[in-house]
Amino acid sequence: MRIFIVGAGEVGKHLCEQLSIEKHEVVLVDRDAERLRKVERELNIMTVQGNGASARVLEQAGVDKADLFIAVTDFDEVNLISCILAQQYGVRRRVARVKNEDYRAIVSPLSEHQLGIDLIINPDQAMAEEILKISALSEAFEMVDFAHGEVVVLGYHIREGNPLCGVSLAQLRDLRGLYDFLVVAIVRDGNTLIPRGNDEIRSGDRIYVALNRQDMAAVEDLLGFKSAAPKKVFIIGGGEVGFRVAKALEDQDIDVSIVESDHLKCERLAEGLANTVVLNFDGLDAHELVSEGIEDADLVIAVTNGDTTNILASLLAKHHGAKKCITRISRPDFIPLLGKLGIDVALSPRLVAAKMILQFVRRGAILSVATLLGTDAEVMEFVISERWAFTNRTLKDARFPVGVNVGAIVRHGKVLIPSGETVMKAGDRLVIFSMRKDLPAVEKFLTA
Repeated sequence: MRIFIVGAGEVGKHLCEQLSIEKHEVVLVDRDAERLRKVERELNIMTVQGNGASARVLEQAGVDKADLFIAVTDFDEVNLISCILAQQYGVRRRVARVKNEDYRAIVSPLSEHQLGIDLIINPDQAMAEEILKISALSEAFEMVDFAHGEVVVLGYHIREGNPLCGVSLAQLRDLRGLYDFLVVAIVRDGNTLIPRGNDEIRSGDRIYVALNRQDMAAVEDLLGFKSAAPKKVFIIGGGEVGFRVAKALEDQDIDVSIVESDHLKCERLAEGLANTVVLNFDGLDAHELVSEGIEDADLVIAVTNGDTTNILASLLAKHHGAKKCITRISRPDFIPLLGKLGIDVALSPRLVAAKMILQFVRRGAILSVATLLGTDAEVMEFVISERWAFTNRTLKDARFPVGVNVGAIVRHGKVLIPSGETVMKAGDRLVIFSMRKDLPAVEKFLTA
């Protein structure tokens, strides 16, 4: 597939990395020559210097041959105009990242529907949705669902003293009892493993578990985790993300306090929130945080526009007894370091937006693909057809590529956690885990 990307920032670069690994022909357009040179040194893609909202630049770059057009600059107007131009050149699928909420309103003449753009991503909304999904489970640091929500993949930190330490996956399989689940990926020392039966779980690992949504509570209890929805939440930062999260949490009757140093922002927050306590002070003021009860917080969400403030505020909250922190950070390359500092969940708005775009890009024979944040693993959902070469064969006989795990099968609405003897049938939905570098081989295998 020939894919045009306008914008060589963090989102654009991340998309280029993912899509070039999958052997797509990628063309990257940006006005900044230095950014393009840096990407060129790292990736085998074509770069074009110029304004992505210029018909001349797009035409010279060969936009009329593109199958997909993605505009992710920091300027809404450039993204929208470039998508409109791409449509004039016959590009059938177009995606734009747009921050201004007005462009997403259905009644707006520049809405997604009116412009004919297939997908408009609002990074603040995407970030808020990701935070809300994770905040519902106190122990998990990531949650991804598949098959209309019937299959759930949860990520957990394995800390010293956890009963899973030293247990092999084969032993864990024998202990499962009434509830089926599968450890589908392990992240250890920054490396992602697709584990086999003799692999052991160790202290410090991050594990990903696939299970039936209705078994979540029981499986967590079996694995030594005790998740519960938070009762008391502090939000540091009263911007758009903080407001969206506070609004959603107060609608769930959760005790929410939001800390913001800007007096005018506090006034707007107080007008828009019914039950949230709005506190006008600096999120790094330890005395004020303690006096407001930060030590009793089940969850602290740091979402200011400053990485340093978010990191320090999260560490401060954890030091004073807060149970869990979700930290917004703009630099994705810092995410692996934050876990070692004691921060529970680090989210990059750029990676969250890129994740949503990639899910859209990869639709087709494979229903959806999701990236597990901070790993080299991908999860894909695939429907078996009668014509597939391995229909009515067991998983063991199908001989999936090395580095692949089938985490779940959904058949007639029922979730099965499979074994090697499970027979795959036409109409089954497979939830498959793979290393990112192996995606082309996996896709070829699944479409055989």
